[in-house]
Amino acid sequence: MGSDTPQKRSYFEASANFADGSDSPRAFLDRCIAEIEAREGDVQAFEYTNFDAARAAADAATERWQSGNQISPIDGMPVGVKDVMETADMPTGQGSPLFVGTETGRDCAAVVAMREAGAIMVGKTVTTEFAATHPGKTHNPWDLERTPGGSSSGSAAAVGCGMLAAGTGSQVIGSIIRPSGYCGAFGYKPSVGGINRGGSFDGFSQSCTGMIAASLAECWSLTREITSRTGGDAGYVGVTGPMEIPAARKPGRVAMLQTAGWANASDGAKAEWQRARDTMSAAGIDVQDRDSDKKIAAVEDAIANAMELSMTINAWEGRFPLDTYNRDMDASKLSESAHNRLKQAVGMTQDEFAGLLAERDRVRGVYATLNGEFDVCATLSAPGAAPKGLDWTGDPLFTVPTSLVGMPTVTLPVLADEGLPLGLQVIGHTNQDADLFANAGGILELF
Repeated sequence: MGSDTPQKRSYFEASANFADGSDSPRAFLDRCIAEIEAREGDVQAFEYTNFDAARAAADAATERWQSGNQISPIDGMPVGVKDVMETADMPTGQGSPLFVGTETGRDCAAVVAMREAGAIMVGKTVTTEFAATHPGKTHNPWDLERTPGGSSSGSAAAVGCGMLAAGTGSQVIGSIIRPSGYCGAFGYKPSVGGINRGGSFDGFSQSCTGMIAASLAECWSLTREITSRTGGDAGYVGVTGPMEIPAARKPGRVAMLQTAGWANASDGAKAEWQRARDTMSAAGIDVQDRDSDKKIAAVEDAIANAMELSMTINAWEGRFPLDTYNRDMDASKLSESAHNRLKQAVGMTQDEFAGLLAERDRVRGVYATLNGEFDVCATLSAPGAAPKGLDWTGDPLFTVPTSLVGMPTVTLPVLADEGLPLGLQVIGHTNQDADLFANAGGILELF
């Protein structure tokens, strides 16, 4: 493996030296590839890599930077693409034996935009089956006996140990925020509809394409380079705001959430939650929780059933294409969890689904009462350090409420449990993603 302690590898830190030739996109890529070659046998973050094409693209980016003609700040950045997102030059396997080696011959919208901005698609990163429950092969780079989280397992692991500067992810329950927290990376789930999902096999109504990166600034810049070109999902403008990350701004008021995950949190994680609260309070931020503010208490009550509600919505919405895979393809290649989700969906009715959506709207309305009262909410990214074993991607109870309510969320790698990474989740308000980054940047400066 590489160095004993995994280290993130920021492209933005390196790019300050590109113009004078003391560093270059090609040299940066070579360092990433060296880390991949050193660690991949253990971590197994990738389904496919394309180093030859990446090197050619890095050489072209190097020429642009040295002539002062770089396309964007992410020109030459090595990126991994979650393997539910189409790439014209690499297979898209969706984490399923049904689709190993499947070539679609096209790029998804996010990849099109990143390529136009000069970013380099180094490889396809491991996902759980269909970005759902059944885990893939990836190990946590901080402890190979532990899960990296999921479903954006490969992207989080690759970024967390410096194989890549960034990777794409998607989240419908906790698939960006939780693995980012477990692997010591920055993660960003935008407001619902925030990044165009065209060409991504990820059609759930709560799901979002998002970013995992070595810095908060890289999460933002990647997002804006995409959305300035392709916008958001159909019917959504997509994330807007300055092309560079908004200036850090210390929030005035923060709501600390416990969520249903509190009951499962380790003592160490609870102590870190309290440390985060104390750190913000010491900096003059007005921090409140369910015991001191009635609106926060109402939100906690509203999101208490977020997991069951979200999973049941997902079951109905996931009936297609699981039913066709089960009927028209080799059903033995579907996991037990996929079969169980299909069985649940077949047993549901349209009226039941309508009731689920009505309840989700109610919960979103309760959460919206915090807008104007608190700049952001904050909580843990998970109940503790990544659990041992690869047969489970970890408890998502701290992350699922933000997916349910559709709010933008980032995780900051500033906490720890059992000597391993744990993220501080900072949650904003719908379509106020730029404000979230400003406030998250202000909080990050406190740690």
